[in-house]
Amino acid sequence: MSAVAPNAALLATPARTAAAMFGAFAFAYFLSALLRAVTATLAPAFSAELGLSAGDLGLLAGAYFLGFALMQLPLGRALDRWGARLVLLLFLGLAVLACAAFASARSFTSLLVARALIGVGVSACLMAPLTAYRLRLGVAAQLRANSWMLMTGSLGMLASTLPVQWLLPQLGWRGLFWLLAGLLALATLLIAWVVPRDVAPSSGAASGTPGYRAIFRHPYFMRLTPLAFFAYGGLVAVQSLWAGPWLTTVAGHSAGGAARGLFAINLSMLLAFLAWGFAMPQLARRAWSVDRLIMLGVPLSLLLLFGAVLLGPQAGAAWWAAWCVSCTFVSLSQPALAQVFPAAAAGRALSAFNLVIFLGVFFVQWGIGLTIDALRSFGWPAPAAFQAAFGLLALGCTASYAWFLWCGRGGPPQGR
Repeated sequence: MSAVAPNAALLATPARTAAAMFGAFAFAYFLSALLRAVTATLAPAFSAELGLSAGDLGLLAGAYFLGFALMQLPLGRALDRWGARLVLLLFLGLAVLACAAFASARSFTSLLVARALIGVGVSACLMAPLTAYRLRLGVAAQLRANSWMLMTGSLGMLASTLPVQWLLPQLGWRGLFWLLAGLLALATLLIAWVVPRDVAPSSGAASGTPGYRAIFRHPYFMRLTPLAFFAYGGLVAVQSLWAGPWLTTVAGHSAGGAARGLFAINLSMLLAFLAWGFAMPQLARRAWSVDRLIMLGVPLSLLLLFGAVLLGPQAGAAWWAAWCVSCTFVSLSQPALAQVFPAAAAGRALSAFNLVIFLGVFFVQWGIGLTIDALRSFGWPAPAAFQAAFGLLALGCTASYAWFLWCGRGGPPQGR
């Protein structure tokens, strides 16, 4: 048997305990999202101190996502076997050490390694809570909790903009990472205190529980994979890094202006996820499926992305905020996917899907930087190179949406 009974919805959780659990998980995820996005604000400081190219900057930011992605499959197995609380505590301990290593790093290589280890350390900050919610909350409550977890992530990304810009002169980027190490230690203690202990682990997987091969081959998983890679991964790649350089290089903003623009983008995302948290239980009761919402919402995001490519300097923070909000339709797929599989496989299903998303983030984030550098080496002006790189992302998102529509012709997969 796995750490959690296969039929668990199922562990009854009192409302007060559920609220405290959500608060502790949300604080850790807030810090995870701040760490994910802070390179967009700190990009000028990194470039000035270390002389980084666009490709180097994309690689440094993407190292977080590579470390994050590499841990997803082992993480899923660990969550299903040992439970969300214990696994998250262990991973957060590594994140504390990795932030301290980043603050102490003296070379690009050491920064790169520490950044990847930060990604490993915080890789359970969303998957552990979603696994716990799948086991302890009903479907409508899961949809709300998922949206509000993403809202706290947007709050973390919000904190990575103007607040970081304000703290930078006082602390420097190294002092900032020492502060984050301390806050992660505080989050670890909070989770140990308020999150209920997991069911006692045992030595194997539940009989009949699907493994990773069955999860990756599931028709619904396969249908969502390209959207997860290009649309969801592209959203995170732009929000956490390339929106800032676009605003400075293409739209002509100062570093302070770009930070204010990123603040507006992340505030818009926060409000969008807050609204989804209120709306999803109502929509679920009225039989509005996640597939239907994605089908209606993604075309708007495609129009806005192609519009940004064509507008170039006229596509400022407001335009990118609208695009990011339109991409939140794809985020609804995560809790919907978890419902396709038994509760005992929730950790593996969610982590496998997260692996696809963050591989997408890594390759889109790095790929945009490499494309910009390559085109610049051929004499392209920087704004035109940015537009071309984002145009390739738009084509990938379009192809992924076409795949989603084509795979859905036979109706929803069995079990939804």
